[in-house]
Amino acid sequence: MKAVFLAGGFGTRLSEETSIMPKPMVEIGGRPIMWHIMKMYAHYGIREFVVLGGYKVDFIRSYFLNYRARSCDVSVDLTTGNVEWLDACTDDWRITILDTGIDTMTGGRMLRARHLLAEAPFCLTYGDGVSDVNIGDVIASHDRSDKWCTLTAVSQPGRYGALRIGDDLETVQGFSEKGASEGGLINGGFFVCDPMVLTQIDGDNTVFEAEPMNRLIERDKLGCHIHTGFWQSMDTLRDKHVLEQHWAGGVPPWKIWSEAPNDKIAQWRRSA
Repeated sequence: MKAVFLAGGFGTRLSEETSIMPKPMVEIGGRPIMWHIMKMYAHYGIREFVVLGGYKVDFIRSYFLNYRARSCDVSVDLTTGNVEWLDACTDDWRITILDTGIDTMTGGRMLRARHLLAEAPFCLTYGDGVSDVNIGDVIASHDRSDKWCTLTAVSQPGRYGALRIGDDLETVQGFSEKGASEGGLINGGFFVCDPMVLTQIDGDNTVFEAEPMNRLIERDKLGCHIHTGFWQSMDTLRDKHVLEQHWAGGVPPWKIWSEAPNDKIAQWRRSA
């Protein structure tokens, strides 16, 4: 199964960082937040990623093109130009990075990747939020249902609109303006989608969270997996500081993976 990342937005509310790089590349603990999310998925056996880039997509390409050099010891013969890697890269991932356009909306980005997504169900997430959600459980919830899309519903006070969940606690019936602080749940991302969701997207200007989701609701094809544990998005500089504090504490709630023995960055930060 593939995990697809919506990673092409401008990230204007985090402009202190995103004037330089796309938001999924903003670092937490010395690593891009998207790397943290990939580590989460890899923990559950999902190691093939499709990154739907747009704004500053070259920054993402450069990071992963140089990923091994950042992580492994290397010997370079300056006379011949030969390069010898002294250890293996511990992350056995395959990453496809697409430029889906600067101004393309979230649904349009998915539609531009349909040649990679049309054959089997796939995971879908935003490139800017971490959680201790059990991805395996989300997939199992989706597999048990007849839904075309299953989202992860989470609690988050403040600025987000809430979901209306059916009595079965598995079906999304609509969206409301009721704040989560009043008891509502919000869309936390971490979707599982059947290829049929792509048929609900009209084109580049389609926002996936708008008309396509409403169409899924009308067809009773939008499900949910309720997650009551940790979830945090990184929309603002304050959110970034919250995540940095969690990481500095030693055991951030979303770090469900084990550290690889030759993770040079992690070892350096520990000894610094």
